[in-house]
Amino acid sequence: MTEKTASKYLLNLEKHFAADSPVLLKASKVFQELDQVEYDLGLIDIDETTASKNSWWPIISLIGGNSTAKSRFINNYLGSGNPFSGIQTANHKFTVLLHSNNQANPTTLPGTALDVDHRFPFYQISRKIEQGQQGEGERINSYLELKTQNSERLKSKLFIDAPNISAAPPNPVTSLLTQHIIESSDLVLVFTDIFDSASPLVDELIESITLHQDSNKFVYLIDTPATLVNSSGVADIIASWQRKLAGFGLNTGQFIVLPSSEGGITPQTPADFTAIEQRIANVGYDRTYRVLDSLEKNIREINNVVIPEVKQAILQWKERSTFSSLIVLGFIATLAIFAEIQMGILELLIDPIIGPIIIMVLVIMMLPVHIVFSRVHAKVISNQLVARQKELHLMENLAGIFEKNLTFKRMMLPISEPVGWNKKTKLRLTQISNKTKELVQLLNDSFGAYDEPSITSHTDSSGFKL
Repeated sequence: MTEKTASKYLLNLEKHFAADSPVLLKASKVFQELDQVEYDLGLIDIDETTASKNSWWPIISLIGGNSTAKSRFINNYLGSGNPFSGIQTANHKFTVLLHSNNQANPTTLPGTALDVDHRFPFYQISRKIEQGQQGEGERINSYLELKTQNSERLKSKLFIDAPNISAAPPNPVTSLLTQHIIESSDLVLVFTDIFDSASPLVDELIESITLHQDSNKFVYLIDTPATLVNSSGVADIIASWQRKLAGFGLNTGQFIVLPSSEGGITPQTPADFTAIEQRIANVGYDRTYRVLDSLEKNIREINNVVIPEVKQAILQWKERSTFSSLIVLGFIATLAIFAEIQMGILELLIDPIIGPIIIMVLVIMMLPVHIVFSRVHAKVISNQLVARQKELHLMENLAGIFEKNLTFKRMMLPISEPVGWNKKTKLRLTQISNKTKELVQLLNDSFGAYDEPSITSHTDSSGFKL
């Protein structure tokens, strides 16, 4: 077994993110163990890591409607003298907002900066777009951009500003990217002006939120004039929106009334974002739970997706190779029948000396034929696995683990288990899974420990210790 060195990406994670949490530091070591297993199986290359499947940044997405509520919030929250997000409603790009302390002025970078960098949540998203909409993957700069600014509130986290929802017909790429950021985010700030109008995009958004609303990642921000807040009260406004969203099937999530911008917000009179800050303060913990969950999902993916796909490919390969060889044998048997009718060769086959020689010659002749058939069908199956890998959006090289089975022994024998998939490998995955669960418990303990002594010392009325 070749020892796999830690990938540059994983080392970079430890340097930049693991310092935020001792749990993340331990998680990076567990990812390295999983990488070793996948490398031994032939699923990843020596400098790849399964940790790159998900961004380790704490991610906050902002989704708003056609009013200026979202753009005003971003500009006021970031506290920038230069507007960071335009108030126009025609912006159709997903904008990743990143902190930068090297430049005084904001910088805008193209979408390719996000697509090729596996540290960001849009890594290789162009491939996914291309699968759904042929030709659109090459237009990634039309859908994504990266903006940097020196804002303290952007430190150690990513904000994703989604295009404003409009009444226009839904764009399949926009719908895909909206669903992607909801799945990838640790916190989603939804501006309630979205629900003021009906459109196919709003319906899709409600459906996506419904699928993930149990994740406790949604915060609904209500933009209400100060006069209405004073007359109705914050509690009444929130209750009204809760009833309205319940009608859409949205029954969970936190509601926050935004500070009014009437009268203008200046550095001398900043808006009170205390409630939002309290929610954002926990996004680092949400990120850690997400990373640990992705680690557990990676293990389940090997057991439930990768190996079954490869097993099915091996069975299909062997069936096709065997069937092709049987066709050749059937052709030879047909010739033998005609030869028996014309010449009478049955006596030669049952001859104690000539018969075994004929069978041996037949076997020697069929061996290279079967190998040729096996290699031809293996090439076809490998191409199918490459396509299947893209369809399932897997980083694991399905064709790589399959091709490790193209040995003479496995061509001849009915072995359907992939190379390396044995009790030892399964045990290693179980141990890695257990370590992941222990890390979740360790993270839970950072919030509050289970007080065993006080519980075990309690006794019931009969005198038995509980």
